[in-house]
Amino acid sequence: MKNDMAGYPATMQAIDPAAYPALRLAEQPVPQLQEGQLLVRVHAAGVNRADLVQAAGKYPAPEGESPVLGLEIAGEVIACGAQTGRFAPGERVFGLVPGGGYAQYCLLDSRLAVRIPDFLDWVGAASLPETWLTAWLNLIEIGRLRAGQRVLIHAGGSGVGSAAIQLAKAHGAWVATTASAGKLAYCRELGADLALDYRADDFAAAVRAAGGADLILDGVGGDHLQASQRCLNADGRLIIIGLLRGALAELNLGLLLVKRQRIQGSTLRSQSLAVKAQLTTALLHDVLPGLESGVYRLTLDRTFALVDAQAAHDHVAANLSQGKVVLTLP
Repeated sequence: MKNDMAGYPATMQAIDPAAYPALRLAEQPVPQLQEGQLLVRVHAAGVNRADLVQAAGKYPAPEGESPVLGLEIAGEVIACGAQTGRFAPGERVFGLVPGGGYAQYCLLDSRLAVRIPDFLDWVGAASLPETWLTAWLNLIEIGRLRAGQRVLIHAGGSGVGSAAIQLAKAHGAWVATTASAGKLAYCRELGADLALDYRADDFAAAVRAAGGADLILDGVGGDHLQASQRCLNADGRLIIIGLLRGALAELNLGLLLVKRQRIQGSTLRSQSLAVKAQLTTALLHDVLPGLESGVYRLTLDRTFALVDAQAAHDHVAANLSQGKVVLTLP
């Protein structure tokens, strides 16, 4: 190792997995550094819907990974394992983690680590990995988005939705989105061509009247499925990435056959490390340059101190956030 852990504490403050669904700080062991990993002193950690589901006991951490919540971090490298030659202690990094982000220290695989550019602070960097990599994976890699296509993004005011609207527009798509009434103006500001109130509007009829959708990114599931099928064009793709409206739905097999529709489920967390590393290059070569040039914008809603993680989750659960919520650590 380039730097051992001598001089660092054996324990840290972290959100206690034993207390879920309540979120409270407790002493936890500092994670032990392994080959290929960076030990990072966390300065900020993104909050995601997946964290809420995990805290509720419905989305356990992958086997062998930290049960502490948190899928994306930004912080300072304090120790490096073997085979991490391009990083050194003291560097500012951010990246995707399989868990453990709601803590003072977290392990980050060096293949998923990105140096924080000067134009980003801790909070801005921590807001990026989960949302932008999810949007990239599902729109670009799985959805095969092309310029001129028509895209429908459900939950456009969410962290992933905010990134997906911008990503689709930057790649030449016409974009419709659904959101609650208070978030429609926000979605239009991000570039949505058509923003619909999912409670008051018949989104399927409105999108169909506007030309239909070739690609749908669905972060809500449930009863949105059949309506999404009705406005999905022939040979269209519907990618389900969330279940806010429930895990069960009726599928119209007639439309599936006649329109040759393709419906696929997708999660980022279950992807292999190799796939996540490949996606991380999108942050380096597309998203960061886009943010610096103004093609993309950060979509920060609010920050909460780590000690107030419960309030942060309550804020997201109440559907009050527009864009990303981020936890900060002193």
